[in-house]
Amino acid sequence: GTFTIRLLQTTTFQNTSFVDMEGLGLLEDIKLGYLDKHTWSIHFCQPWMYPALSRADWDTTENMIKIYLQLFNRKFNEGAMQRDIPYPFVVQGMAGCMLYPKRTSQAFFYVGYNGQDFLSFDTKNASWTISQDTKLSRYVQSFPQNYTTSSEMVEMMFNDTCMDVLKMFLHYGRADLERQ
Repeated sequence: GTFTIRLLQTTTFQNTSFVDMEGLGLLEDIKLGYLDKHTWSIHFCQPWMYPALSRADWDTTENMIKIYLQLFNRKFNEGAMQRDIPYPFVVQGMAGCMLYPKRTSQAFFYVGYNGQDFLSFDTKNASWTISQDTKLSRYVQSFPQNYTTSSEMVEMMFNDTCMDVLKMFLHYGRADLERQ
């Protein structure tokens, strides 16, 4: 069948100095882990996840997620302050990848703003597409578009790393998936 791994993020920007964030990882309906909003550490929920990747791979993945979250929060806050966007506001992210029966795959990355589509990342062309044409969306879009390292990192994470991790989780978590 088709299998999907999703990383979900909800960030509430209360004001210029207080941001509240929640994060959750899912393989289909199985809770893989969550983000501790106080330490930004990732806590795993399935014991079979630990042997799926080496400690170095876990550390690299966790560091990449932390760097993304720091940049994400900074860019949204800067954009909101510079464009007089009223606080509070909520930004949601959903990223991941799907593996189809014939071993084809598709990665995805969507960002929502106050419950509406906002930006999406085209993983094939490594470019960001605006869903809501606002001053804030253009500002947030301009950051990764102008810094190719950022777009290349996102492209590598979702086109390569995500698929590798998904395949490992499918192997190690097969029993849990078959119980669904």
